[in-house]
Amino acid sequence: MTTPTTIRKSGKFTLRYRPYTLALKHVFTIASGSRSTTPIVLTELEYDGVVGYGEASMPPYLGESQASVLAFLDQVDLSGFSDPFLTADILAYVDGIAPKNTAAKAAVDIALHDLLGKLMNQPWHRIWGYSATKTPNTSFTIGMDAPEVVRQKVREAAPYKLLKVKLGLDTDKMMIATIREVTNKPLCVDVNQGWKNRNQALEMAHWLAERGVVFLEQPMPKEQIDDNAWLTENSPIPTIGDEAVQRLEDVRSAFGVYTGINIKLMKCTGMREAHQMAELARALRMKVMLGCMTETSCAISAAAQLSPIVDWADLDGALLISNDVYRGMEVMDGKVVLPAGPGIGISPHTGVADE
Repeated sequence: MTTPTTIRKSGKFTLRYRPYTLALKHVFTIASGSRSTTPIVLTELEYDGVVGYGEASMPPYLGESQASVLAFLDQVDLSGFSDPFLTADILAYVDGIAPKNTAAKAAVDIALHDLLGKLMNQPWHRIWGYSATKTPNTSFTIGMDAPEVVRQKVREAAPYKLLKVKLGLDTDKMMIATIREVTNKPLCVDVNQGWKNRNQALEMAHWLAERGVVFLEQPMPKEQIDDNAWLTENSPIPTIGDEAVQRLEDVRSAFGVYTGINIKLMKCTGMREAHQMAELARALRMKVMLGCMTETSCAISAAAQLSPIVDWADLDGALLISNDVYRGMEVMDGKVVLPAGPGIGISPHTGVADE
């Protein structure tokens, strides 16, 4: 069954959007719960016959839903703009429609960037001045599961040079020990705020460092600012703020609390602010990680345009789903390979039917 597409014409712009549900290849479990699907909304922004693609992905913890994104997009009226290159003005207007709603805003931002790149006939990494040859390896995420399933997931991740492991429950040591039965590849761990006690967190940091873990992502709740800062000061491996770092204003607050930040388009309203966050973090000499939600190759390829300047990339969101809508960024021998096309470089995947 085809999901109806909403079409809104605003002056020279036409905005189209429709809900879609991503199906995960494996049940995905983190410290806060499990899920097998992720709701998203797909967008298209057309100007002068050129179409840009965008996406909003809404994992439960963000507080957004397909209904809230559709309601937000219903309010977007671009009739006051005649020039798509006025990105600062257009996206400031979109940001001001309502507070929060960051994934909904990202759906417009990504589509606008894709549109502009096509109008300029250049990919965004080149517009920003970045070299496609400097992309990093991407990690591949191993969610919490029974030991036999964890071993299977690790074997399936053979092409990847860095594995990201979800921790934060009483099975943490079992997860790492099980993975070490199968591979000696470097690991990074995402605790998703699962640890509460800083002394135990430091003990785990030392235990993990001895087992080839290269950094800790969001080890304790973001509200425990002093504890996270203390852990960062004493930890043998870097700490990365994720839930604690949503938007540009959070980067400076994270300085001194974490070694680095995790930038995600769905948290920060899209490509424009993600670029600003990366530049500010670099100016503060902080590490930069580029992350994602469960997303299609649309949002993944958009985020990947920033990848040449980051320390670590975790851009496996589209690799975890079975019904991608687009072709875009690829992974070859574990390394991010940017699409050559203009904008964010994606094309519709005709092999997946509309819902």
